[in-house]
Amino acid sequence: MPLMPWIVAAVAVVLVVALVVLWARNYRRVGPNQVLVISGRTSTVLDAEGRKQKVGYRLQVGGGTFVMPLMETAEVFPLEVFSISLRCPEVLTAQGVLISAEAQGQVKACGEEPLLHRAVENFLSKGSSGITYVAQEVLEGHMRGILGTLTVEEIYAQREEFARRVRLAAQEDFGRLGLDLVSFSLKDISDSQGYIAALGARRIAEVKRDATIAQAETERDAAINASQARKEGDVARLAAETELAEATRDFEVRRAQYQAAVNVQRAQADIAYDLERARLSEALKRQEYGVRLAEKELAAQLEEKEIARREKELEATVKRPAEAMAYQAKLEAETEAFQKELEAKGRAAGVRLEGASQAEALLARGKAEADAMRLKAEAWKQYSDAALAEMVIKALPDMARAVAEPLAKVDKIIMVGDADGAPKITGQVAAVLAQLPPVIENLTGLKL
Repeated sequence: MPLMPWIVAAVAVVLVVALVVLWARNYRRVGPNQVLVISGRTSTVLDAEGRKQKVGYRLQVGGGTFVMPLMETAEVFPLEVFSISLRCPEVLTAQGVLISAEAQGQVKACGEEPLLHRAVENFLSKGSSGITYVAQEVLEGHMRGILGTLTVEEIYAQREEFARRVRLAAQEDFGRLGLDLVSFSLKDISDSQGYIAALGARRIAEVKRDATIAQAETERDAAINASQARKEGDVARLAAETELAEATRDFEVRRAQYQAAVNVQRAQADIAYDLERARLSEALKRQEYGVRLAEKELAAQLEEKEIARREKELEATVKRPAEAMAYQAKLEAETEAFQKELEAKGRAAGVRLEGASQAEALLARGKAEADAMRLKAEAWKQYSDAALAEMVIKALPDMARAVAEPLAKVDKIIMVGDADGAPKITGQVAAVLAQLPPVIENLTGLKL
């Protein structure tokens, strides 16, 4: 197996690891309050007048950047604020008074280009101590110059104006150094000759004098004002009591008027309430009466419909079956008579057909029967009404049985209506039986 690919791979891995280590070791990072100054290669920057110039370094404000090994070096420059305590002893003022002044200031390197380049060029090797030292010297010099143009009273009374003049005077110098004066304030002034104390004593005496005079005037004014106030107070009290009495009187009168008006309104409201309640009660009674009347009318209509329904039911269940039974009896009687007639005619025809073989016998017998029939006919003629009546009377029970037989097959009859239901059924059966005599009269001519 050839070793060359493995050797190449191992060399590549070693190179990659070496590059990563080299990158990690030469990648420099700084915080937001620091500037990384990378020296060794030329770069182009703008000066304060906006002109391009070449310098042998580059700046990285916060963050990080790669520093080329063997070609570049990197240093950290601070951007934080430095506090400076200033003291100017034995300074002559405009009046020739020796005083000592103490102040406090805060400075930092300016973070904007091109002033940042000036700060780096001026203080990179000196660090924060160099910045504070130079700033202190500059501020103390300007303080001495401005203190010499002012009186002690002006310095003492106009501290803000003094601090503003110092800031304006030092601004140009700080700009050339690449520094920024963040704040400046005068802390205290003092002298060894007691001038400031004398000013205070004189002022204290003036204040005490003014205070004594003011106190006397105040006491006098207080007495006058107290007397006047008591007088005005008595007048005001009496006027207030008078106004209070008048207000009480007016209040009582108005309250009585309001109470009377309230009573009238309450009485009117009670009367209106009673009238409205009576009206509503009457209207309610009318509505209740109308409802009851409508209920009665509806009940009457329902009763009429129920009676009509019952009549139809009775007609369908009793009257019509009775009429049907009567008509059936009539048809059966007619059918039986017609059947007998047909049988008689059939027998006659049969007799005639047999006549060929039994002519003589039948003729003789026929004559005999004819004679008998003639005699019977003559007898029927003489007794036809009585005989028919007897036959009809004998058949009446069968007819009545035929009429009532359908009712005997009814399992149950439900009576709907008044107490005359059963008599009505009996009457309807009797009415059917009463129709039999006219039917018999029409069929036989016999009047029962």
